[in-house]
Formats: sequence, C-alpha cells, structure tokens
Amino acid sequence: MDSHTLKATKHFVRQYSEQAVQCFESRRRKILKLLDNKNCPDDGWSEEEIEVFLHEISMMDSNNFLGSCGVGERESRFASKIVARRHYFMGHGIGRSGDITEIQPKAAGSSLIGQLSNCMVLDLLKSIGLPSLKKCIIVPLATGMSILLCLRTLHSNRPEAKYVIWPRLDQKSCFKCILASGLAPKIIKNVNIGKGLIGCVEDIENEIKTLGPEKIVCVLSTVSSFAPKVPDNLIEIAKLCKNYDIPHVVNNAYGLQCQAYLETIEQASKSRVDLFVSSTDKNFMVPVGGSIICSFNAKIIDSVGKMYPGRGSATPSVDLFITLLNIGKKGYLEYLQKRKELFIYLKTELQKISEEFGGEVLEIPGNHLSVAFAFTQFESLHHKIFTEIGSMLFSKFVMGARLVAPGDTKVVGGYEFKNWGSHTDEQFVGYLTASATIGVQKDDIDTFIKHFKTVLLKVSKQINQKVVCEAFKVE
Repeated sequence: MDSHTLKATKHFVRQYSEQAVQCFESRRRKILKLLDNKNCPDDGWSEEEIEVFLHEISMMDSNNFLGSCGVGERESRFASKIVARRHYFMGHGIGRSGDITEIQPKAAGSSLIGQLSNCMVLDLLKSIGLPSLKKCIIVPLATGMSILLCLRTLHSNRPEAKYVIWPRLDQKSCFKCILASGLAPKIIKNVNIGKGLIGCVEDIENEIKTLGPEKIVCVLSTVSSFAPKVPDNLIEIAKLCKNYDIPHVVNNAYGLQCQAYLETIEQASKSRVDLFVSSTDKNFMVPVGGSIICSFNAKIIDSVGKMYPGRGSATPSVDLFITLLNIGKKGYLEYLQKRKELFIYLKTELQKISEEFGGEVLEIPGNHLSVAFAFTQFESLHHKIFTEIGSMLFSKFVMGARLVAPGDTKVVGGYEFKNWGSHTDEQFVGYLTASATIGVQKDDIDTFIKHFKTVLLKVSKQINQKVVCEAFKVE
C-alpha cells in the first residue's frame, strides 16, 4: 500500500493507522535510499522487508500486470506454482538477445534486480579492497564458462591471436575453458619457491618472446588455489602484459573472501589487469550457477556483456541481491573476519595432529585459504594408502578435503598432466588439503579434526601389522 491508501484506512481504524503509516514510511525510506545510492546497505534488512520488496518488484514484470495478454513465444508462464513462488513470479530473466546487461521492456522488475545487484556488488568490492574497480556484472555462468566468455571477448579484438599463456593449476574447468573457446593453451610450469608453488614469470616472458605478443590472446593467471600452490605473481605478470601490450585475465574463483588477494589484484591493476572472474557461490554462500566478471575499465565489461548470446537466468542475480540485502556490508565483513580467524585455527589444529601422528603442515604463507598436510610419515608406502585415507574420511562425511597421491596422471583435452592435483611434474609426498572458506564454522573444523585423528590412528595400526605393511610397500 502507498501513503494515499494508508491514509484512507483512517476511516476504519481511526488514529491507530498513524503507527502503520510510520512503519510503511520507514520501509519506503530504506528502499529509496537503496535506489538512490545504488550501494550495498551497511546494515542488513529483515527477511520480511526483503520479501515485501521482492513481491513489489515482481509486479513490474509484464506477466504480473492486471489484464496482461501475452501472445509471444516467451511470456514468463509457470506450469507449477511451486516454481513461480520460488522465483517470486519473475520468469523473464535478465538481458536481451544481444546483451546480457540490457533492459527488457517486458521485465522492468527483473531488469531492476539485475542492474541493482551489479551496483551493490561493485560498491561492496570497492569497500573491501578494490577501490579502483570500475564495473562488474553478475552472469548466470559458473567460473569456467565465465572465463570462456572473457576469452572470446578478448579474442574478438585480437583475431590473429590464438594462444593463452596459463600457469598450471590442476583444476579442470579453468583449463577446459581455454580449449572450449577454440584457443590453444601454453602451459607454464610452477616453480617451488620454498614456501609454495608459483607460475614461473621468466617462462611466461620467454613464451611471449617465442610466440610473439600479437599471437597471444591473454595471460590467464590464478589467485585462489589449493595448497601448495600460491597466487601467481600478479604484479610481475601485469607488468609483462603492460610492456608487451597483452591482455591479462585473472582467475579469482574464490578469492573475494580474502582481502590480501584483493589488494594484490588492485596493485596489479596499476600495470594491467583487464578482467577477473569470481564465483558467486564460493564467495557469497548462494547456490552454484553464477559468477562476477569485474574490470578496472568499464568499456571492457560492456564488451563482455555484448558477447553473451541471448538472455540469461536472473537466479544468480536475485540470490545475490537477497543475500546482500539480508547481511549488509557489516555482516559480510563479519564473515570475512571469522573466516580469517578459523583459517588460523585450522592450521593450529592440523599442527597438533602432526605432532601426535607425524606428518607435516606445509608452510605456505602466500595461500590464505587452503592448508596442505603432507603425509611424510607414510612417504615410503604405496600411493594406495593415500587413496584409502581419502575414502575413509569421505565415509565419515568429511566433505571438501582433497587427497593428492603421487604418480597420478590425468589427460584433459589431449594434454597430459603428471601428478595431477599437485600442480607440478616433480615428485612429492602425498598430502591432504583442507580449506577454511567463508561460512565455515568452528564445529566443522572440530569434527574434521576428530575424524582425521580416527583415520590416522586406524591407518597407523594397520601399517604396524607386517602383512598390511608389505601390501602397501613400493616394490
């Protein structure tokens, strides 16, 4: 109800309607402030306030107009009321056939959420470590497909180029997006700097000189990764890209939750960072299906939007819109601080396990999200033992821990990767990685540590039995 409607209620409830008017006006002021400032609110809204706002926005879409008559091929019709309620009766999606960022004439409400959520994310990112950021868009694609979209956009401006220089990261989607874009990867080895693995900057420059800058679509570097890999040297890579006039794309899949990573991207942008991509689910605790594509140059984002073919689902934008309204900037910063504290706690608890059962927590100060626990106490045993540890943890519902065994080879798109999962061809001791990412609770870590102890105790007892020990020995 608007102010005029509320005033009309005085005929029925007399002076008591004044309190209701004050309540409604308070909510209206919140909405007007959001629309005027286009910023993520400092304090979160209540669920009731958000739901009322969403229902009002949905009334702006043509399928919810009184007397609406749709005779086109896409009219936001719902066969199931469950689906309709799940999407707040908004089914038109975002964008138009030629641009994912364009306004839909039939979907002013859905378009409003799409535009406003982009503004809110931009404001949040600028406030937590990326003050120079110019524009970002939420796209209904996961990280790999979003990077593909970026590669196709850059290639359209460099049609003679065909190569993507890529410091190795043993994660399939970030490699397959290069292949799926029709481009050729040039894989750069990681070097051991004593405190983690990092893409070799010298090899990147040598590859640029060998291929020729005009033949290179971009350098695709990585920030967030599984230990023992640390963020690539973005600042030096950015300098190379500036010197040789080569675009620079950064895979920052789950790095928004780490302010140190954002500060590195910000610093690298002073030389050259064309685009970086981050996942919505990994950084904002929403369902899988969306990414945020960001740039320090608004025109590049405009080009990415125009490269997207067709309309897109509004679900990732709506999910992020609701989440940011619900927790606000202060709530998100609290999540970041808690994650940071629990990362230290995770490392400390794993260190205690190494003192009790053997093994080693690798010292990797550059990785602020992932911890690697090397099974040095089982170094002489067959790699099957590491697979067994992983299976035992999974059977106890430990999710997300990765067991990396030496000797595994993986072929992805015709390219062979030795020691898959380790980011390197060099020999290593089998290890486990565990992460403390946004939303993790102390109970999660405590339960993991308890189960990890149980598994190590069981494995140690098995190894102490001669028959089992012989079965696992390397021949």
